[in-house]
Amino acid sequence: MVDPTRISGVALAAAIKDGQISARDAVESHIDQLKRGRSLGGVAKPRFDDARVEADAVDARISSGSTADLPPLLGVPITVKELIAVAGMPQAGGFYHRRTLRSEVDAPIVARIKEAGAIIIAGTNSAGPLYWVETHNPLYGIARNPYDPRRTAGGSSGGDGIAVSIGGASFALGSDLGGSLRIPAMFNGVFAHLPTAGLVPNTGHFPMTAGIRDALQLGPIAHHAEDLYAALKVIAGPHDSHPGMSDLQLGDPDDVSISGLNVYVAVNSSAVTSSPDIEKARVRAAEQLERAGANVSELELPRMRRAMGFAAATIAGEMDFAATLAEIVGLPAMRERRLAHLIASAPVAVLNLAESAPARRMRTNSVRRLVSAAHREAEHIAETIGDGVVLYPPYPRVAPQHFGTYRRPWAIANTTVFNILGLPATQVPLGLNSEGLPVGVQVIAAPGRDHVCLRVARELGVWNPPTL
Repeated sequence: MVDPTRISGVALAAAIKDGQISARDAVESHIDQLKRGRSLGGVAKPRFDDARVEADAVDARISSGSTADLPPLLGVPITVKELIAVAGMPQAGGFYHRRTLRSEVDAPIVARIKEAGAIIIAGTNSAGPLYWVETHNPLYGIARNPYDPRRTAGGSSGGDGIAVSIGGASFALGSDLGGSLRIPAMFNGVFAHLPTAGLVPNTGHFPMTAGIRDALQLGPIAHHAEDLYAALKVIAGPHDSHPGMSDLQLGDPDDVSISGLNVYVAVNSSAVTSSPDIEKARVRAAEQLERAGANVSELELPRMRRAMGFAAATIAGEMDFAATLAEIVGLPAMRERRLAHLIASAPVAVLNLAESAPARRMRTNSVRRLVSAAHREAEHIAETIGDGVVLYPPYPRVAPQHFGTYRRPWAIANTTVFNILGLPATQVPLGLNSEGLPVGVQVIAAPGRDHVCLRVARELGVWNPPTL
């Protein structure tokens, strides 16, 4: 019998529709995986009972013989990052004062994925209240890497990374402001996609980064590459709640041929040197694509070495820290007592934001020059690669031990830069190193060429499920 936790969501939906697997069995199998991995800390809030009821409704619908026009992801079990609104579920973001809050409505992408038939079985743990690329939440605990619990699962979508990696979800919906999808995907040996800026509505997320909302992208994380496209097809597109979205249309990966595709291996492009494991994996990926008929060459991108400068300048010059802080803290409705409790429970996050608040008024010529340089670099990369892709390391090391990323904050430049540049990027798992830890590569394309990234990911990627 086919294990529903090991096949793609696309294949699982087809099997449910054909009656090979019941939606209830699919949901129960994924719940069992989440329970087996309970000690990893990936789940913030389960909704197992509701998911069972919804699965039974799917099975009743199919058994009735009404199989025409079934939604594409009917019965597929998924998880959603706790920072994204799901009606009736918490959206605390790690803040004590929000611990009893329950979302009243679904975020647009959640409403769309539900309409497509997916069943949400849990909300997942995320970084907070100190938002970083590790998941250590005072309300839900620390997220542990399923390949080695002594190591981080990444963040801030660390819970999603765990759930998908262990087969506890066919795919998950998370968010990415500086690598928050792609870094945990790499650390947990799965796929993730950062959409072109403006392709997917990001409303319904907490917190909303006032002033740089277009750097925050919501997207999928999956253990099979084809599910990235299946999810994106559903969640992409304009929404009234997110004005100014891109009018770009999501292309089809099936329309992309690897043969003749220009593939560039970025060199002299990062201020952080990658470890031999990461670099060897990228070389193997390039060789695999070359064997498939791609035109592989090196591409120097020296201005990318200023990635952290681009990011810092954009944040300092554009982000409204006061508005973001007000949203996080809950002002002006929060009473002084609750504010004091929050500051006591999350001093680093609040003080960092407060100290940075004046930066918005410090729009110096240097900042303006760096912001302009970021826009020029995005245009330069898009023009240079055309219809091709760039292979770029997602993180310079395999998953470090817990809190190891705090000692090397500059290492996130490899992912953060593409949020600032607005380019689509897919993290692709490339197997395990000699220590049994996942390695991967980012596939970068020009704006609106998401489907090219996804086609390359399908060609290269391999998921090696961890042993629980």
